[in-house]
Amino acid sequence: MSDSSRDTAEGAGWGASERGEYPRLMPHQTEKISWLDPRMLWAARNGVLASWFGDPTGEVRARWAAQRAAAGAPADRVVRRDDPDRFSFLVIGDTGEGGDPQYAVVPGLLEEGRDTAFAVLASDVIYPVGSADDYGPKFFQPYRDYQAPIYAIPGNHDWYEDLAGFMRVFCDDAPPLPPAPAPRPLGRAWLRSLLWHRPRPGDGARLDEARKLRSSPAQRAVQPGPYWAIDAGPVRIVGIDTGLLGTIDAEQGAWLREVSRDPRPKILVTGSPLYVDGEHHPCPIDGGGTVDDVVRDPAHRYVAVIGGDIHNYQRYPVRLDDGRTLQYVVAGGGGAFTHATHTIPRVDVAGVTEADFRCYPLRGDSLAFYSALYGRRTRLRRFFALTEAEAAAVVAQRLGIGPTRAPGAPARVTRRMRWVAGLLGTGRRPDRGKRFRLPVRKAYQSLFSPGSATYSPPFFKSFLRIDVSPEAIRLRCLAATGQRAQEVAPPVEDEVTIPLT
Repeated sequence: MSDSSRDTAEGAGWGASERGEYPRLMPHQTEKISWLDPRMLWAARNGVLASWFGDPTGEVRARWAAQRAAAGAPADRVVRRDDPDRFSFLVIGDTGEGGDPQYAVVPGLLEEGRDTAFAVLASDVIYPVGSADDYGPKFFQPYRDYQAPIYAIPGNHDWYEDLAGFMRVFCDDAPPLPPAPAPRPLGRAWLRSLLWHRPRPGDGARLDEARKLRSSPAQRAVQPGPYWAIDAGPVRIVGIDTGLLGTIDAEQGAWLREVSRDPRPKILVTGSPLYVDGEHHPCPIDGGGTVDDVVRDPAHRYVAVIGGDIHNYQRYPVRLDDGRTLQYVVAGGGGAFTHATHTIPRVDVAGVTEADFRCYPLRGDSLAFYSALYGRRTRLRRFFALTEAEAAAVVAQRLGIGPTRAPGAPARVTRRMRWVAGLLGTGRRPDRGKRFRLPVRKAYQSLFSPGSATYSPPFFKSFLRIDVSPEAIRLRCLAATGQRAQEVAPPVEDEVTIPLT
């Protein structure tokens, strides 16, 4: 196992390391997605339309569910596997941009995944809008050599074409839904329908050819719909679909409560994390209650919640009133642009403090990454660019914490470093900067982070390996930087063991 980013700067991928061999896995031509391109934002407009004119996701999801039930999918939506009591699986979140950062994850994933029983893609399988023809270079090609089944839950981007591509790939080539009844003229639904993005004619014509890349019977996975449960060994893994706006409808909520009554220990996989960036987002259920209410019920025996959507790694060990500790994890580092971690303020939420919290990339590495990026883009490198040591030092000062990286003389914090940290939205202690902290962080999530795509290492990508036994679950976050050293031996950036007895 190689050094991690918590050990050395080289372990984080900084320095003159040998570039990885992942480019040989890539197609000759790859689409480079820019979220600063107005055409891309226009194609992905359905989320905004749903928030303005009403969200149709629940109704469309119910129609997909009815179609799959008519096709013979199990009524309880449970996939029953014959895994032994001791097995392992992978979780990869927010994968499908199809560029260097996604493919840089693959060598380490194949190395760590050789003996795993299956993998789960957690949110946003395909960017920008979940088109069926994008599955070739963004799903079948990168994971062609992973010799086990892959299950998935959709993210908001997969819903931008009403989930048509996702259902064809993961749900036994589900046929298109028949057209919905026309909405009442001049109503909100009618206005929404006028602007709604739909699949282009002929989308999916290349899908049959792409399927040949993962055609082995051992790689085949059929799931009953966009939400499901998997019984594997001693655990039940529950995957929920949070649609366009990060909520679930009443029908799925009733199913979640029912499937959670099974006595096995459970892991929830969701498209919207319940704890993220130092905040609690319990995920409302239409008709009342929240997903977190279901998860916290001691009768349901959840031990971990893993959410995608945010493109980094975070972990919050929340101690509940009944004495249990639930591990809330953000796992969205599978290939899309990197959401900043340096904007996360000093953590103090639900009893979780900075001493308990873990993230990847480290805040200092995130700030160094962004300072170099915007130094290049503004042509003000001499002002903006911070070394990883400088970035770590100014982050530690602003948050009032010790250095995260192991030894080395700390850099002296200068006025320039403080200016750069402030301009790039670096987090503060909870008792400072309350007025501006939230707007700056939201601006980074919606404006600056989507423009952070880069095509040279380090990428700060990650995936999870979860080892299950009757006694415990071991969850590890493994890094992918794009450098050769981390391909050969993916470093463990975080590890926690969850007892089951």
